[in-house]
Amino acid sequence: MRCEPLRVRRLKGSEQKIVQRHEQLADRVAALARPLVFTNGCFDILHRGHVAYLEEAATLGASLLVAVNSDASVRRLNKEAGRPINSLEDRMALLAALACVSLVVSFDSDTPLELIKAVRPEYLVKGGDWEPGNIVGADFVSSYGGQVHSIAVRYPRSTTELIRRIREHA
Repeated sequence: MRCEPLRVRRLKGSEQKIVQRHEQLADRVAALARPLVFTNGCFDILHRGHVAYLEEAATLGASLLVAVNSDASVRRLNKEAGRPINSLEDRMALLAALACVSLVVSFDSDTPLELIKAVRPEYLVKGGDWEPGNIVGADFVSSYGGQVHSIAVRYPRSTTELIRRIREHA
C-alpha cells in the first residue's frame, strides 16, 4: 500500500475575513455590501451570549464588521489579572468563523472611535448593557444619519463569570 502525502489546502473563508493591516481596511470595507453594521469588544472567551448578540446585530444590515480590542487594550480595560485569556489572533479567528460576521479588525486604542470614523457604518451596535447615548461613536454616527442600537441581552453570560467558575473547579 502506497501512502500519498497529505495535501493541505490553504484555508480560505474565515481567515479571509480578518483584516491584518489597517491600511487595507478601507479597501476591504469598500468591498462589503451596505448597510454596514459595526460593533466592538474583547470577545475573550466566545460564548452563547456573544453569538446571539452578533447574529442579531448582523440582521440590521448587509454586512457586520467586528472590531476586537488588542491584548494591550484589553489589559487597559481593568479586567482581572491574566486577561485576555485568548490571544488576539485566536479571538479574531473565532469571530471570523461565525457566518454572521463579514469582517474582523483589531484596534489597540482605548476605544474604536477612529475605526468608526474611518468606516462610517450605517449602524453602530453594542450589547444591552450599554445605553445608546453612552456607546463610543454614537454622536458621530448619528451626525450623518446613522443609527445606534443597544441590543437586548438574550443569554446573560459573562466571560468574567466563566473564568471564575473554571478557576473555582480547577
